[in-house]
Amino acid sequence: MDRVRERLMIEKLFEGMIWRSRFVIILAVVFGLLGAIILFIIASLDIYNISVFTVKSLVQGIHPPKMHENLVSIIIGAVDLYLIAVVLFIFSFGLYELFISDIDEASNDEKTSKILEIKSLDQLKDKIAKVIVMVLVVSFFQRVLHTEYSGAKEMLYFALSILALALGLYFLHKNPKH
Repeated sequence: MDRVRERLMIEKLFEGMIWRSRFVIILAVVFGLLGAIILFIIASLDIYNISVFTVKSLVQGIHPPKMHENLVSIIIGAVDLYLIAVVLFIFSFGLYELFISDIDEASNDEKTSKILEIKSLDQLKDKIAKVIVMVLVVSFFQRVLHTEYSGAKEMLYFALSILALALGLYFLHKNPKH
């Protein structure tokens, strides 16, 4: 009987250790949130700096070459950083809710959006995948701004890539019930 009791005690200790090891997820949550905050700050500073530069240029009557392209490119780059920060937020919130605990403050607030509510790992992957696709779309358009087209073949490729993006977005947002 003592061997059975000892075995049960070892099993209980081991299972408790395994269960508590899930708290290592806190590292991913904390550093994911930190990364998201840093990306929000960097993107905001990019927009602030280009805004100050643009206002100074307008006041001084200076119009640098490719000013519009550069302005739009920097803003699109900032949007890209914001979207990546959103991926990190969704990832951090999802990991916390899946492995640690539900966020009580979010569930008590009736005005809170359900976008951060994660009930399964598949749901977390789906939400992250959708935002990542949007990041790729924004990155594509940022690169397109600086592309030089020298012939009809390149313009055809450009049109086909836009069609592929449109189809991808259509299937991404298509309701699976239909």
